[in-house]
Amino acid sequence: MTRLLLVLSFGLTLYAQSFQAGYARRDITPREAVPMWGYGSRHDALSQGTMDPLYADAVVIQAGDTKMAIVGLDLGRSPTDASLERIRERVQKETGIVHSFIAGSHTHHGPVLELTDKEKRGKGRFDAAIRYYAQMEGAIAAAIIEANSRLAPARLAAGSAALAGFNTNRHTKLAVKPSDRELAVLRLDAADGKALAMIVNFAAHPTTLPDTTLQFSADYVGAMKNAVSAELRMPVVFLQGAAGDQSVNREKGVYTEYGRALAVEVIRLARELQPVAPSAPALVVKDQRFQFPARIDLNNPLILQMYAKAFFPELVENFADEYTGGVRPRLGVALLNKEIAFVAGSGEFFSNHAIRLKERARVKTLFFLGYCNGYHQYFPTIEAIAEGGYGADATVSPVAPGAGEQMMNTALLWIYQLLGKIR
Repeated sequence: MTRLLLVLSFGLTLYAQSFQAGYARRDITPREAVPMWGYGSRHDALSQGTMDPLYADAVVIQAGDTKMAIVGLDLGRSPTDASLERIRERVQKETGIVHSFIAGSHTHHGPVLELTDKEKRGKGRFDAAIRYYAQMEGAIAAAIIEANSRLAPARLAAGSAALAGFNTNRHTKLAVKPSDRELAVLRLDAADGKALAMIVNFAAHPTTLPDTTLQFSADYVGAMKNAVSAELRMPVVFLQGAAGDQSVNREKGVYTEYGRALAVEVIRLARELQPVAPSAPALVVKDQRFQFPARIDLNNPLILQMYAKAFFPELVENFADEYTGGVRPRLGVALLNKEIAFVAGSGEFFSNHAIRLKERARVKTLFFLGYCNGYHQYFPTIEAIAEGGYGADATVSPVAPGAGEQMMNTALLWIYQLLGKIR
């Protein structure tokens, strides 16, 4: 009888440890002057120092035998496909982790990431930027690897709250303007109840600083993370939402003021959550690359020249290379414990995409990650394209109309398949 109890106790201990989490951070601030991302009006102007550092915050989650890395970057976008491939190759080799969601916060005060070591595409003129990419890739991989090494039995709780007055729709002229006001939080505590890490998801463009500021900054996201960490003694991973048409409400202040105001709401929600060890830990992940026709032809010399004048030639040459044959965005979906969903898209999705998906998915909490696993510019809704305007026109949204809806329908189908409700 005693032996049987020991065996049962050992089995229960292993079962309780089948949900684990770990966190790590790395500095990814450029060490040299490089072109800055986010405002075309800067063209190829080089950075002039750092206002506040840029970080890669990584959480690794293990449920059963499956691991997933979630990385929030204080960058304008996710790294390029080539950078992601190098990061993932190293991570998989050293940890075995196959699945990763690597997302930019969309700060407009980070470095340009699209240049390459090729003639007329960065080589010789922007070598400092190309050197930075190796620094960035190494730091992101190192953060994931360390987070994996720190995996420990964990508890979790997820929840959300609607925030009034923090974001506003900058695109539509409709009287009732759609805005995804949901603040979502995933709190991870160690088995002993000590704070481990928190994932925060919200949709608002980090553009509280002007284009004339040529210093690196995480914008309001950095201020929010600092305030939450100081109050709760818990590191924060920020994941930008469907912010394609979502501006910050400037009445909340700029930079630190907005960030601290958002932190108050994050802290309030986090304190309401009561993390528990999941009774049946499970994690399933699906990923797909799509291919859609492009609405612009960057092989046309006149169009290429127009974009080169609006931004700068080396940057546009790399975009032309990427969009040869169409626009190829990525979609990722992860379902945790059959009640928490992560949906990741490689672009700036308009808020109605996220609002409608959340309504239709019927899971406890859905985290919508924009700017994740690549970057393919704006994904407006069909009706937004019909309305026109910045973010919906082909100049910054080269993907074919309906692409966003098709990706969201795929995400919805996957969620119900992973839930076992659709074959």
